[in-house]
Amino acid sequence: MEPDTKPRRKGNVKKILVVATVCLLAAAGGVFAAVAPGLAGTPLESEAGSAARTSPGIAAPVITPVSVDAAPANGAKEVNPAAPVSLKVDHGTIERVSLTSTGGEAVDGSIDPAGTSWAATGALKFNTDYSYTYVLKDSAGRETSTTRSFATVSSSHEADAAIYPLDGMKVGVGQPLQVTFSEPVLNRDAVEKAITVTSSAGQVGAFHWYSDTMVRYRAETFWAANSTVSMDMKLFGVDLGNGQIANFNKKMSIAIGDKKVAVADATAHTFTLSVNDQPVKTLPVSMGDKRFPSARGFGVLMEKKRYDHFRAASIGLKPGDPAYYGEEDVEYTIRLTLSGAYLHQALDSAFPFIGNTNVSHGCIGFLPDGAAWVFENLGTGDVVQIINTEGDYAANDDGFGDWNIPWAEYDN
Repeated sequence: MEPDTKPRRKGNVKKILVVATVCLLAAAGGVFAAVAPGLAGTPLESEAGSAARTSPGIAAPVITPVSVDAAPANGAKEVNPAAPVSLKVDHGTIERVSLTSTGGEAVDGSIDPAGTSWAATGALKFNTDYSYTYVLKDSAGRETSTTRSFATVSSSHEADAAIYPLDGMKVGVGQPLQVTFSEPVLNRDAVEKAITVTSSAGQVGAFHWYSDTMVRYRAETFWAANSTVSMDMKLFGVDLGNGQIANFNKKMSIAIGDKKVAVADATAHTFTLSVNDQPVKTLPVSMGDKRFPSARGFGVLMEKKRYDHFRAASIGLKPGDPAYYGEEDVEYTIRLTLSGAYLHQALDSAFPFIGNTNVSHGCIGFLPDGAAWVFENLGTGDVVQIINTEGDYAANDDGFGDWNIPWAEYDN
């Protein structure tokens, strides 16, 4: 007896129809549609379905996350205020950025036209905490917000400097430019590269370091008469070494006057001034005696005072010493060295020796009329050359002895 196969064929046909129906529904995105893991039984979620996310959506297909390169690093300490604060993104765009100090001071910045990078354009301050919040958008239109923070260099690692001459001063042809730093400078090359000196006469000079905190600049020869010399220091953020960061940019411009160079002759007891290389006046003087001979070489005049007060103790003299003079009020003083050499009106007791004998403690002494004339006609930056003296050179940083250093040594 043959098996009855007709009912079984009908059953197979029904199964085939059911499977085909399920496949059609899946292809049409019906209730049995394929979904990403974790979404079984829920409708398919669009990648752009939510405007704000803090992590990539779990709907398929997953959009490539936005990648961010941000500087400084989150939580960074002792950040150089000159260092760039920036963002750069891939697979998305920058919508907005806010950079502020904890005190509420906003720092300006700009987003590039493509919307893929941002950089701060405003200056940061030392010893300040900052936070910056940025909002990014991925290719599906979703935005994410992130906040970072950092702190700039503390006050203990902040370096300043004093400059001489002061901006706007008028000085003589012998005046070097001087920068004195508040902290030691180890990276001298970096400092020199950050300072530009220009002369209206086209003169080129060189730096000479006297110590880790003081550097000077002069040309090979005296500054050109009636020229202008300017110094532009872009030192903000320059690493001086040992973690010390310069905190300033400064500019200075000075006017150079006529070329005034005097020659003080300790043997002839004369003081002869030339202006623009033309002798204009010779005056009788008394200079340093055998115990205190005047220092030889070039000196540059510094401060001047109509009245001053000299004390013998300031040069190490004590009562009982034959050279001790106690304390004296002195007129028409112009400082030549930091250690106490001056041009000035001699004391009354020295008047008989003016022009014939050296009796001073290293100074150049004049009669009253001569002292008044010198005070009126010479000033800061003018040059005095002392010759025919038994004295040695003063220390080159005991005032401005820069012109006593050979150029090959100075420019080294």
